[in-house]
Amino acid sequence: MKIGIIGAGNIGKALARRLRTLDHHVLIANSRGPDSLVDFENETGAVAVTPLEAARGGEIVVVTIPEARIPDLPHDLFAGLADTVVIDTGNYYPQQRDGKIAAIEEGTPESQWVADQLGRPVIKAFNNIHAGDIGTKWREALAEDRIALPVAGDDPNAKAVVLRLVEELGFDGVDAGTLAESWRQQPGTPVYGTNRSFEGVRQGLLDARRERSPEWLARPDSPSAS
Repeated sequence: MKIGIIGAGNIGKALARRLRTLDHHVLIANSRGPDSLVDFENETGAVAVTPLEAARGGEIVVVTIPEARIPDLPHDLFAGLADTVVIDTGNYYPQQRDGKIAAIEEGTPESQWVADQLGRPVIKAFNNIHAGDIGTKWREALAEDRIALPVAGDDPNAKAVVLRLVEELGFDGVDAGTLAESWRQQPGTPVYGTNRSFEGVRQGLLDARRERSPEWLARPDSPSAS
């Protein structure tokens, strides 16, 4: 498969490395341009491109940049690409990185906000696992210690594509419902960063509470990012 990755941080690079071991054709982009990714290109075989090239060259496109930088992406990034499956891996870190995003603070699920900014549907996945675990804690199917990852979205066909990709990467995919329900896998919820099994993730999604804890809310002095 051709997979574009927009963002070359920890998650983006971890996914690119793992996807290349599975022989997928990977295009990877960051905000600094392809020249800044030459060493990574040589190391992995992922092709360094621009964000526009990554968006238009992939059957699946992973957007994995800081939440506050989403509005900086070109507004026409996915214009005319109705069949492209877009995955959002992002998390909102108001105190640690992003500043205050009013709509999220007021209750809009993080990936719903991302979809609104991009002007197109997204599938939320890979946001609840540590980057280092993507390449080291995958397991073959039916392994007793296989980690499960929740996948949320509104398009059943797109979600099925992502669930299959999660399985191929060595994790159990769990259908986490619609994008409106994707708050169940945001930071602070039982499935965030906890590497649960399939049944553990299902139960964690049920146990999640929508209210954000103070750790995951902007402070009064947090700069506004939107």
